[in-house]
Amino acid sequence: MNELARPIAETDYPLLSVFWTMLWFFLWVLFLMLLFRIIADIFRDDRLSGWGKAGWTIFVIVLPFLGALVYLIARGKDMGERDLRASQKRDEQVRAYVREAAGTPGPTSTDELVRLAELRKHGDISEAEYQQAKTKVLA
Repeated sequence: MNELARPIAETDYPLLSVFWTMLWFFLWVLFLMLLFRIIADIFRDDRLSGWGKAGWTIFVIVLPFLGALVYLIARGKDMGERDLRASQKRDEQVRAYVREAAGTPGPTSTDELVRLAELRKHGDISEAEYQQAKTKVLA
């Protein structure tokens, strides 16, 4: 059988080799993502001085495996806390924007007058206090 007539499945690259190639490729991509995340965390940290940021960056770039391992051991817990704080801050900003955009109204003057009338009816406020608060609500 000549070379051109060979079936596609019958190649010189066995299935196990394909598996190992894919595994190494995904591990490489995972490691690159980890390095980018570490470098972003280095520059996000406000407590780290400029020299500290430069030192960690050089260490992670020159010796990537050792640098990433040492960074995760030395600063991994703080890295998670900074991510949590940043996430909470973004969440608060989104909620504030939604409240502002939606224009959530406060209690209306009608609701306020009904509440004042109930307070006067139960004797919690006097007639003079009721009239003063009513004038303030209607103004």
